Formats: sequence, structure tokens, C-alpha cells
Amino acid sequence: MPTFNTQQLEEITRRILEGAGASAEEAQTVAVELAGANLVGHDSHGIMRLKQYVDYIEQKHIRPGAPVKLDVDTPTLAVLDGGGNFGQVVATKALQIATTRAREAGSCTVLCRECNHIGRLGSYTYQAALQGFFTVMAVNAPGPGGVVPWGGLDRKLGTNPISMAAPWNGEAIVLDMTTSATAEGKVRVALQKGESIPDGWVIDNAGNPTNNPADLYGDPDKGIAPGAILPLGGPLGFKGYGMSVMLDIVCGILSGAGIARTDVPPGTNGVWMYLIDVEKLMSADQYATVMGQYVDYIKSSRKIPGVDEILMPGEIELRRQAERRRDGITIPDMTWQQTLDQATRVGATLDGI
Repeated sequence: MPTFNTQQLEEITRRILEGAGASAEEAQTVAVELAGANLVGHDSHGIMRLKQYVDYIEQKHIRPGAPVKLDVDTPTLAVLDGGGNFGQVVATKALQIATTRAREAGSCTVLCRECNHIGRLGSYTYQAALQGFFTVMAVNAPGPGGVVPWGGLDRKLGTNPISMAAPWNGEAIVLDMTTSATAEGKVRVALQKGESIPDGWVIDNAGNPTNNPADLYGDPDKGIAPGAILPLGGPLGFKGYGMSVMLDIVCGILSGAGIARTDVPPGTNGVWMYLIDVEKLMSADQYATVMGQYVDYIKSSRKIPGVDEILMPGEIELRRQAERRRDGITIPDMTWQQTLDQATRVGATLDGI
């Protein structure tokens, strides 16, 4: 398995996406997000996505160069129409608008529609938290998703992830989770590594529990229908299901992105982003003092056998980031071969990287 640093992964991604028709600016925006996901250990949202994105560009599901339009424009509420452009391009624009307006007004909500897969939510909330904002962000799948409702067998929901982040000691506490039992990309990573998946993630097309990641995708050539991902929560999956429904309402209905649509490309996201400027509520010193006390309080808990340390949400990603910056980012052989195939496909040379 080859090993790279983030700059190399960014350059690989940029060259392939430019070869596929993206502008230099668009390709760089997406490249930063994909390489950043690999850096913190979320390989499900890293360069593995290149084949998907090149496929979508070819199929016109992603439309590079499409203008991002501001359809609703108030001091504290905005709605962006991405025109089918890369989700990362639209979400980056949304974050720029939200941080500027929240700094002025104290808070801001930005909703987005007609954009493709935005990537790892925690990247955007983390960036905002570093600028002093408490941030909430979520997306839905306006079209067909891969998740069953609680008690159901049919795919009706997206994985509908949500991320929340808060400034913390020069870094951030970051929650980044799906409302399903897993992100689809994690199943894809297991498939590419030839590994099984844990209990409670996926059911096959007949509703049987399975540890085989291939069961999620089925096999059309053999007449095997795809399975589905379960809601988050195991025996309490009605909780993940309920949260997913509410995120469909805000990310899909309120944004205008839609729900249960059959006329949108795969990978389409509806987006909700909400920022609060912490310093509009208290001084930075006050906030830092209380946060420090709170983190110390959480970490002082007695630990169960085998646990050396209690970590805050997002702290494991910070440690993986430090490790991978030091040791490099290892890419599975199948993912790397797919990456080479995409470079050949779009006529991009990877020489000199």
C-alpha cells in the first residue's frame, strides 16, 4: 500500500479533477477536503471518492463551472443554489457567507440546494470553530438514499450526517456522526480492503443482518438486489431514525433541496449550516475558562478496565492528524489502483508527485 503526504494527495486529486473538467480553483477546493479527510483518518471521505466524482462529472451529475447563486439574502439567513456544482465548492462558499454574517450579527443560518456530495462535515465545522464559532451543520439526501426507516426494509433515507463543533484551547471539540449506523463510505472502505463489517451496520435485501459489505451493493449481474444501512442506535434505532427525519425536514424541505425526489442525480445534498459567534455571548477568556473546567470535569471520570483515557469528541481525529503528518497517509491498494485508473481515464499525468 503506497504512502503519501497531504500535499501529494492534494496534487493527485487536483490533476485528476482538472483532467475531468473542473477549473483549477474548483479542483483545489475539492482536493483540500479529500486529502484533509484522509489526514484525520476518515478515508471514507478521502481520495477514494475520486472515481465517484469522475463518474458523476462524466454523467453530468456534477457540473463543474456551474455558478453558485444566492437565492435568499438576509443578514442572518441565506439560501444558496449550487447549480449542481461540487458540494465542496458550494459548502465552502456557504461557510464564507456564514462566518462573515455571524461575525456581524452574532449568528447566521445558511441553507444550500442543488449541490453534490459535500464531503466530511467535520471539516467545515472545525474550520468555523477555529474562528470562534459554535457551529452546527447537517446534510440530507434529497434523492434515493441507502438507509431504511425504523422497522422498514426499503431504502427511504440518506445517512443524513450531522456535525457540531465548539472552540477549545486553540483547537475544537468536534462531533461528526451519521444518523445511520455507519456512513456508506465506511462500508466501501471495508469492501476495498476485503474486510468484514461489524454487526448492526447493514442488512441484505431480505432484511437479514450481514457482515459482508458486498451485500449493501448487491450484484445486478446475478440479479441480487442491494441491501440497506440501518438507523443509528441498534435496538434503540428509532432515535437515529427520528433524528434523520428531522434533518430531512431542515436540510431538504426548508432548503428547497427536496425529499424523496426521483429527478436529482445521485450524491446530491441539501445542506444546513448554523453559526453562533461565541464572543457575542461572553469574552474569549470567560469561555476558555469554563471550557477548560468542563473538559477537566469530563476527563476526571473513573475509567472502565482497559481504558487509559477519556477523549473529547474529535480528539481522536486530532491525534490521527498528528500521526499521519509524521508517518504519512497509507492508501489501500484497491483505492490507489482506482486512482491510477481515473488519471488514465482523464488523461492526467501523475509524474513527479
